[in-house]
Amino acid sequence: MQTSNKISFSRRSFLKTSVLASGGMLIGFNLFNACKEDAKMPVDLSQLNYNDFNAFIKISEEGKVTIFATNPEIGQGVKTSMPMLIAEELDVLWEDVYVVQAPLDTENYRNQTAGGSQSLRRNWEPLRQTGATAKQMLVNAAAARWGVEASTCTAKQGVIINANGETIGYGDVVLEAAQLEVPEDISLKDPKDFTIIGTKTANVDIDKIITGKPLFGLDYKEAGMVYASVIRPPAFGQVLESFDATTAKRMPGVIDVITIGEKARAMLTEGRPNWSVKLSTTDKIVVVGKTIWDAIKGAKAVKTTWKTDSNLESTKEHDKKLLDLLNGNKFRTRRKDGDVEKAFAEADKVVERIYESTFLPHNTMEPMNFFANVTPEKVHLVGPTQTPEAAANAVASLLGRPIEDIHVDLTRMGGGFGRRLYNDYVIEAAEIADKIKMPVKMVSTREDDMTTGVYRPACKYKIAASIKDGKLTGYHLKEACVNGNMYGLVPNFFPAGAIANYQVDSVPLRSNITTGAWRAPYTNFLAIAEQSFFDELAEEMEVDRVQLHMDLLDNVKKNPSPKVDYSPERLQGVLQMVVEKSNYGKTTEGVYQGLSVYYCHNTHVAEVADVILDNGMPFIKKVTCAIDCGIVVNPLGALNQAKGGVLDGIGHAMYADFSFKDGVPSANNFSSYQLIRMGQTPEVDVHFAKSDIAPTGLGEPTLPPIGGAVANAIYKATGQRLYKLPFMNNLQSKEVIG
Repeated sequence: MQTSNKISFSRRSFLKTSVLASGGMLIGFNLFNACKEDAKMPVDLSQLNYNDFNAFIKISEEGKVTIFATNPEIGQGVKTSMPMLIAEELDVLWEDVYVVQAPLDTENYRNQTAGGSQSLRRNWEPLRQTGATAKQMLVNAAAARWGVEASTCTAKQGVIINANGETIGYGDVVLEAAQLEVPEDISLKDPKDFTIIGTKTANVDIDKIITGKPLFGLDYKEAGMVYASVIRPPAFGQVLESFDATTAKRMPGVIDVITIGEKARAMLTEGRPNWSVKLSTTDKIVVVGKTIWDAIKGAKAVKTTWKTDSNLESTKEHDKKLLDLLNGNKFRTRRKDGDVEKAFAEADKVVERIYESTFLPHNTMEPMNFFANVTPEKVHLVGPTQTPEAAANAVASLLGRPIEDIHVDLTRMGGGFGRRLYNDYVIEAAEIADKIKMPVKMVSTREDDMTTGVYRPACKYKIAASIKDGKLTGYHLKEACVNGNMYGLVPNFFPAGAIANYQVDSVPLRSNITTGAWRAPYTNFLAIAEQSFFDELAEEMEVDRVQLHMDLLDNVKKNPSPKVDYSPERLQGVLQMVVEKSNYGKTTEGVYQGLSVYYCHNTHVAEVADVILDNGMPFIKKVTCAIDCGIVVNPLGALNQAKGGVLDGIGHAMYADFSFKDGVPSANNFSSYQLIRMGQTPEVDVHFAKSDIAPTGLGEPTLPPIGGAVANAIYKATGQRLYKLPFMNNLQSKEVIG
């Protein structure tokens, strides 16, 4: 049988042909025209002329709508989901919406930050009210033109209709509507009437992302812009003594070699620090080049001498000091219910365990970078930051300029995970631009990011529980952590309210290593420790793991308290859901399951990990995840966030190993620091609870519980309890039970 190689197409559908290197032909088709003769090309919404309506909305004469995305986009999807809130209440078709990233604008926008999984939660009602208010003003304008009462008119999909059946588009009345008084009494839609919220909606930037269009900080360019590579101390505890840039200055493309640090040092020492800045007081060397490669190559040619200014710290030293603190008495009590000491003294049994975690770098795919141009008229900043207002304030302080002079434009970020909460790299760019009087982009290499950045702090937990007559009577959590401790709400998370005698203590270990928030701060490891501990408690008590949690949550329901930050009903709901969806406890032979249930960032999550043994080593085959995050605004984006958090949590719990020796990090690139690989990723099955409650965060909550689920599954497979990260480094080489 012969197969025809002919390809049929209409003359109109043929666009172009080009010869490939192999001699073949590349044939292009316009599929819109190929489908039917009268098909029209889609309108390029970015090219229309829009009339200003307010700081959030512009409307074209054609009725198309530009909506400004106010919060920084770090991959969590708010550039899509937040405009969906406005579009829903404005009552327009999503296909008629063009989304633009807004600049920093503290007069018109609020909470322009990305952190703590709070963007949607904080803007749920304000953005919907923005859309609903705009809709009412458009209706009022149309009613005035018709000479009828606004209450007799309705609006849907960008069209206003009066009682006589007459219609007029939003674009026809936008100029009149923008001049009207803003109405105060606005009603919002009932969730059952949503047409955009709750629908699977593609990322508004997806086409640009997959085709390589400029979106990210690294993509940004301006005429006359130069590039800068910063040379920072190779070890924490060192400062610059001297350098020789003779060779570097002779290299092609190198414009100059300078030092910065004077202005930053003054800001830090004169009582003008900004919480978002993590800077050392040392001078830094900057190589300025025509291209980034010129700057990086020039930096490698600079000869430097560094001197020790403070302790050159090592992980071995940190471990000893943290353990000493855990066993000491310098704690700050964060919460105390009942009498833990009495409960322990009267107990039949006390179970106590210590859990240990490492420092971790953030490892965003896009290294730190920022553009700055300092002129007498203004300071123009462009790039990826999770905290643009804090960045503007810090630069104003650094340069001694009024805040009105600082203009910040936001780019999409190639990852944040908390690293871009801290604007040290913005400060560096601004100080460089101020000194060279040229527009400049500072770009860090991967090695710069991993060795001189901000880290998740190393942390240790000691958890003890008392058992009396088969019941949990006391629970004592102690935390020792580098440079800080759990934030204020964490002591009110589970098991707060579930156990009568409950105490949380913490103590910091001061260090010159810069540390900060890392995706799901503190809970990213506390959940592993806590959920591993409860699994072991259930075994010690000879009770069912699920029933233990359900009973403890029943205790909370019986004794409601404002000091409990979570919902026991919602935690029970996700626990029951994950048990059902994962077939927990009823799986086939050779599959070992671990359970974890956790609340953080206002969201309730339960996860089950299925582990098998491959040549005696554990392999995570599947994860089932149940989530109650309230109303799911964009199910497609929510699914991506949930899966991403699970995979990130697995990778760092299983493999991520990072330490210090004499102030020098143990790894400087992915060749020496392992992230999860494609072949190590399990199937992730995600389920969302149906809800009409306002949405809560999703960027972080699925990460904390997965480590505990994996640890508990590995225990069932191997008989080994895991108390220290990363798990693969601490799996003992012994015959496995499974």
